[in-house]
Amino acid sequence: KALQFQKKSLNLVILILKQTNMVKIQKISNTSTPFGGIFLVNEMFKQCGLSELIDRELGKRNSNLGYTYSNLIRNFFNLILSGGECVEDIHQHFRPTLEQIPDNKVASPDTFLRLFNELAVKNTIYTSSYGNSYNFNTNKKLNDLNIKLLLLTGQLEKGKFYNFDYDNQILEHEKCDAKKTYKRNTGYFPGVSNIGNKVAFVVNRDGNANVKIGQAETLEYMYETLISNEIYVDSSRMDAGSYSKEIVDVVAKYSKLFYIRANKSGQLINTISQIEADQWEKIEIKSIEYEVTSISFTNFYEERNYRLVVSRKKAENPQLDLFEGEYIYRCILTNDWEKSEKEIIEYYNQRGTCEKLFDVMNNDFCWKYLPTSNMPANTSFLILTAMIKNFYNYIVQKVSKVFKDILPTTRLKRFIFRFIAVVGRYVYRGRQWKIQLYTERPYELVFCQ
Repeated sequence: KALQFQKKSLNLVILILKQTNMVKIQKISNTSTPFGGIFLVNEMFKQCGLSELIDRELGKRNSNLGYTYSNLIRNFFNLILSGGECVEDIHQHFRPTLEQIPDNKVASPDTFLRLFNELAVKNTIYTSSYGNSYNFNTNKKLNDLNIKLLLLTGQLEKGKFYNFDYDNQILEHEKCDAKKTYKRNTGYFPGVSNIGNKVAFVVNRDGNANVKIGQAETLEYMYETLISNEIYVDSSRMDAGSYSKEIVDVVAKYSKLFYIRANKSGQLINTISQIEADQWEKIEIKSIEYEVTSISFTNFYEERNYRLVVSRKKAENPQLDLFEGEYIYRCILTNDWEKSEKEIIEYYNQRGTCEKLFDVMNNDFCWKYLPTSNMPANTSFLILTAMIKNFYNYIVQKVSKVFKDILPTTRLKRFIFRFIAVVGRYVYRGRQWKIQLYTERPYELVFCQ
């Protein structure tokens, strides 16, 4: 009994020592949120007139629950810009934050999924020369809304000429309508155009669709939409997937200048092999030596003054390429006879911005998290997230003028850490709502820009 008493006394002493060394925590019950920066983003959304634009372009939503298109899309923007990756996050993580916003109604995840279906349009079927059919989804209303967003935020201006890039991107997924792509995975193969770091158009396509099928019609639609909004194309850049007579005709019609990577073929290699040795000029691009020259291009046309810029460099192992021999050739088809070969090659290589944009859309703006199991609704999602990316460009441009640790090129994750992640709340004082932030950083100066 004495031994048991000593053990109990010892346990009591240990418990008292643990309690004296515990961290003191004081719980305060109020409406503060760790995502206070999203309140400012929400105000910028409303102040720039985007709510009015959305309701004007999309019209009245057929619903008895009181959620307008602008209300749903604004909350969807807020969700993604706070770090959400799927609509379920709005219920699990962000509802208490978004419900603090005055007069803001926060819908359920199911309502957002219905939104994507409401904004969807039917697929268009393209048939190849071999009789194969492929689904395309061209949501003209949302793509046009995206262009108007860029005009509203001043990222594009009417009457001006811009550089236009087009490429196709594999979106890997395992939804029920996924098709096997040329990379042997399954997914979609949308055509995406961009103007600088801004997504201009998204046209969704079956994953197994050849890159050239329907591309001429897709590009013509994109160019015509830009013209209808008084935006014009100075130059177009595209990879070898656009190298065909039909596509080149469309690009040349709507662009002052164009630069398209030419596919290697027996006819093209035979033409290049006839170039005399003294016609090649040595240049250096990014510390790599090339030989370049230009020849007239007559493969598609005899009468048009098109130019083929040819570059070559020594192959590391010429025995591995019996087709080209000791050199590796690259060709760019263009109608530009003023720039030098080096200038054209360097300008064409800048279309790497398009590849970087795909990385940003996949990893920052949820393109790898498609929400539904049908192409039309997923296309709505892709265009809406492209609009979020363009709106983010507008926000970060304004914020970067005030916050020195945020640049116009800052990725979304860093922006969330340095701008969105601040403790804050809405308070009602002096007969008006005010945003109260627990920080000394100059958030108030953002609205002065």
